[in-house]
Amino acid sequence: QVQLVESGGGLVEAGGSLRLSCAASTSIGSFIAVDWYRQTTGEQRELVARITRDGNTNYANFVAGRFTISRDNAKNTVYLQMNSLKSDDTAVYYCHARLPVSEYWGQGIQVTVSS
Repeated sequence: QVQLVESGGGLVEAGGSLRLSCAASTSIGSFIAVDWYRQTTGEQRELVARITRDGNTNYANFVAGRFTISRDNAKNTVYLQMNSLKSDDTAVYYCHARLPVSEYWGQGIQVTVSS
C-alpha cells in the first residue's frame, strides 16, 4: 500500500507563494506519473500539474507560468511551487500517483488565498 502525504498548505495573501510537498512511502521512480489535483466545494477535482516518470511536465492552462512541479527522487517527494497566487487558487490540493495497475491519493491539503 502506497501512502502519499501532502504538506505545505495554508493561508497566503494574493500574490504570494506556497510550496506543496507530496512525500511518498515508496520510490517515486516506480510511478508512471505524479499529479497535483485540486478541488473546491461542489466542484469536480481538476488536474493542476503532472510530472511523468521521464520528467515531462504538463500544466493546466489556469496555472501555466505560475506553478512549477518538480521532484526529488532521493527524498521520494514531488513538489508544487505556486507563485502569484490568486483567490481562485483557493482549494484542497491532492497528490495523486499512478502505477501500472493502481493509483493512490493523498489526504489533501487546504490552500487558502486571501484577496
